[in-house]
Amino acid sequence: MAWFFSAVDNDCDKRVAIKKIVLTDPQSVKHALREIKILRLDHDNIVKVFEILGPSGSPLTGDVGSLAKLNSVYIVQEYMEADLANVLEQGPLLEEHARLFMYQLLRGLKYIHSANVLHRDLKPANFFINTEDLVLKIGDFGLARIMDPHYSHKGHLSEGLVPKWYTSPPLLLSPNNYTKAIDMWAAGCIFAEMLPGKTLFAGTHELEQMQLILESIPVVHEED
Repeated sequence: MAWFFSAVDNDCDKRVAIKKIVLTDPQSVKHALREIKILRLDHDNIVKVFEILGPSGSPLTGDVGSLAKLNSVYIVQEYMEADLANVLEQGPLLEEHARLFMYQLLRGLKYIHSANVLHRDLKPANFFINTEDLVLKIGDFGLARIMDPHYSHKGHLSEGLVPKWYTSPPLLLSPNNYTKAIDMWAAGCIFAEMLPGKTLFAGTHELEQMQLILESIPVVHEED
């Protein structure tokens, strides 16, 4: 479980965002450790993390032993004014803005995938934007996963990750076996949402989601 806050760093008089992760069991410790490792990624289109603190405010080393003794962890990161979901609520984007945001989205995603990391939770609310300079950055790696390209992860992957509206057909049909393509599908759905300002496939459950996808694709043969 996680909460987000904003605060001012007194050392530099700069506003920052703080993500509080509550550690309740070994599984939550495992997820927090995985997120801390992935947060070492450094790119212009990824939200920058300044430091990771324990409840007392002391820096963490980020190993299992140190986390297992805590009940919460605080991730201090750069403050962004809005997210893409907030922006889309105001109406469709101008074409040049959609093009600029999509370029930055794909640029950050290419870097993430080059590190063999799947984000697994791509949705407008996880793309953060500075409205003044229109910089977009990918954030919230709480469900991200490192994947070894030389090892089969079939049967060892979690279900129910990507928000339903951005879930690809392979993930709907085989939730334990997927690749980086699930992030690309989600990115494509988000791109299609930018211009009309309307969700592309807004299913209320898995079957309806699959039906909406199939209705948009001309099926040549029934067996397809």
